[in-house]
Amino acid sequence: MSITTAVFAAVWMGLLTSVSPCPLASNIAAISFIGRKANSHVHVFGSGVFYTLGRTVAYIAISALVLAGLFASGELSRFLQLYMNQILGPVLIVTGMLLLEWLGFTFSVNLAGSRVQAHAAKGGMVWAFVMGMLFALSFCPVSAGLFFGGLIPLAAKAESRFLLPAVFGIGTALPVIAFALLIAFAAKQVGKWFDRLSHVEKWVRLATGTVFVLAGIYYCLRHIYGIV
Repeated sequence: MSITTAVFAAVWMGLLTSVSPCPLASNIAAISFIGRKANSHVHVFGSGVFYTLGRTVAYIAISALVLAGLFASGELSRFLQLYMNQILGPVLIVTGMLLLEWLGFTFSVNLAGSRVQAHAAKGGMVWAFVMGMLFALSFCPVSAGLFFGGLIPLAAKAESRFLLPAVFGIGTALPVIAFALLIAFAAKQVGKWFDRLSHVEKWVRLATGTVFVLAGIYYCLRHIYGIV
């Protein structure tokens, strides 16, 4: 896989993470926080930049820690180099099943509760950086599956500890920033676009989940069973 393809895949997974149902509440809160001073375009834009940086830094930090642990041991590093393709197949299938909602379990980790949001709302745009980090660290099945089951194996295979996590983080922030800017420039259109996005997300997630499962099956057939 070329680095261009890997970057595109990381951005796509980031976008899908942002518009998935389980992070919806945190994203609505993020949109409200960034666009709370809609009359100040500079404030909205600056908050959006800080929010994006917060998410990106959080994902880079987690990825760096996980990948450093994976590659710290020479034996483990050699094991991954030899068997990454075999491991990737089942991981892709499980991630796809999470996206398709075939696995009947749920969980969520929310580090940015109402008290944190209320406190941040009193501060300046720099607080958007903190909110971005906290929302990035708030995982649910879909976001955890895409990050740990999609991005981490992709970053490990491409040996990219910073670039792919960074573009993933930017991808997770893009829809939030877009809606915040809509609030600033065209507030009346936000509801319509948000409603459309919620309908499109379902089909995008189902399509991506199907691709993940099919790709996982292909990897299993090719690298485990040697059939194709």
